[in-house]
Amino acid sequence: MAEILTQNEIDALLQALSSGAIDAESVKSEDKSKRVRPYDFRRPSKFAKEQIRTIVMIHENFSRLLSSSLSAYLRAMVQSEVASVDQLTYEEFVKSLQNPTVINVLSLKPLEGNMVFEFASNLAFGFIDRLLGGQGAYDGIIRELTEIEQMVTRRVVVRMAASIKEAWSNVIDLDPEYQGMETNPMFTQVIPPTEMVILVTLDVKIAEVSGLMNVCYPYVLLEPVLSRLSSQYWFASSKKSFSTEATTTLKNRLKEAVLPVEVELGKTTINVREMLSLAVGDVIKLEQSIKEPLNVKVGKEEKYYGFPGISNNRFAVQLYGVKQKGGERDGK
Repeated sequence: MAEILTQNEIDALLQALSSGAIDAESVKSEDKSKRVRPYDFRRPSKFAKEQIRTIVMIHENFSRLLSSSLSAYLRAMVQSEVASVDQLTYEEFVKSLQNPTVINVLSLKPLEGNMVFEFASNLAFGFIDRLLGGQGAYDGIIRELTEIEQMVTRRVVVRMAASIKEAWSNVIDLDPEYQGMETNPMFTQVIPPTEMVILVTLDVKIAEVSGLMNVCYPYVLLEPVLSRLSSQYWFASSKKSFSTEATTTLKNRLKEAVLPVEVELGKTTINVREMLSLAVGDVIKLEQSIKEPLNVKVGKEEKYYGFPGISNNRFAVQLYGVKQKGGERDGK
């Protein structure tokens, strides 16, 4: 129904037109531009901009959790960051994948439906090589995974699922469950081809191998929680206090962290001529006295004092005292 103007509004409009303050042609073109908006019925936008922003924040958190979890599990530095977030049809997503690839299907109870974890074969072989004692290398040959390689890859995906659960915890309490693996994208039809999905692409690097990882959520899967995908709801939920169970889980994860420990025997200074004349059997005199304790480093920080010795036919150090407490140097 058209809006009815009052007499005062009509008089003001006529006065503005007569004075030239308003151009009638510009009003017509502006009104026409407001009425016409392009819309693609093949790719309807079902996710609002605020919902997409919240999904980005969730997966930035997931990216950090993934890097930490996989670094501890693989005993190698894993870097992960969100590259893009798009909404498209499931058919477009499938056609964009290479064949063969590694597609993992997971359910997210209590939500109805499945999500898809997809990553390129080079990442899968990097994970496998690292878990089997290698450096995380990839020979460049594109092939399908063997049954043993699929089993090893599944363990990595289960770790990823735990990070997904934690990343979504501010929105909904999910229970991810592994459903299966496929290497041919055309054989993975979790939803009809024309259905819309939200596709989160992560840039992942392990050792010298890097590649893209896709996290695909069908619209029907996230539809029950769309009302919660707002920045206000997400930040409000993230401020809730930690439960006893969450605190225990955090402590257990911290206990699994690997920390390098080094003992510094001492230091000295020599000139280039002395260095060039060094030979096997020469003795280098250090500035460290045998009566003074050595510095014991945890990571890069000097944390303890200790004295050298032998335990079970191995070099050892007996802790003598604490050099640092609570991350702050004594006396500062």
